[in-house]
Amino acid sequence: MSAQLHSTSQGRTMVLTLSNPGQRNALGPAMYAAGVEALNVAETNPEIRSVVITGEGALFSAGGNLQRLQDNRQQEPSVQAESIEGLHNWIEAIRTFPKPVVAAVEGAAAGAGFSLALACDFIVAASDAVFVMAYSNVALSPDGGASWSLAQALPRQLVNELLLCGERISAERLHTLGLVNRVAQPGQALDDALALAEKLNARAPNTLASIKELVNEAAGNSLTRQLALERDHFVRNLHHANAGIGITAFLAKQTPRYD
Repeated sequence: MSAQLHSTSQGRTMVLTLSNPGQRNALGPAMYAAGVEALNVAETNPEIRSVVITGEGALFSAGGNLQRLQDNRQQEPSVQAESIEGLHNWIEAIRTFPKPVVAAVEGAAAGAGFSLALACDFIVAASDAVFVMAYSNVALSPDGGASWSLAQALPRQLVNELLLCGERISAERLHTLGLVNRVAQPGQALDDALALAEKLNARAPNTLASIKELVNEAAGNSLTRQLALERDHFVRNLHHANAGIGITAFLAKQTPRYD
């Protein structure tokens, strides 16, 4: 069976399921393109408030298909470069997507599968899930933004441990380090991710989009620039109809229902 990305809906959440059971949900160009397309659809659909990415069966993703990579060694380097560009287009689409994206991880998230999870805004992982930047184990260097994501979140020595040693790290340790948001019971990662998504769905979508953009911009901005962006977003959101709904509901001790 070929690799596919299945799209389903759970209320106001789009669920994208990595499906490549014969290759441990290994990723590939068809998945990358489908992922970008699915996010484009979700962005323009006001009924979709969030996205959850998960893997079919008992694991998230083994990362790249090593047999495909071996075959690509016999091709021009441009073939693999084009494939990686497809992955990177999906990673950037997740990072810039204006709605929350949650990774629900069971089993293993290896290589580009780990990179994909790191690109999401939240990670919910089963307590027995394992993560591994397996690139150096097969004489490769990372892709999918792994070096950037880890360097943004962790000290250099720990980033080197993960990337250079290529050893497994548990969901529990990543939770302690702040990279995993929620640790679920085995088999419950998707359910817990959907529960988190539903909490996010109840919040004003324009506000979530602003917060996500501000967080993404912060690392590359000076304080002066970030303060200016915060001012502009705050004023824009204050004059959005949802601010009226939220403030009125809070003062009346009611639950708001945002547009």
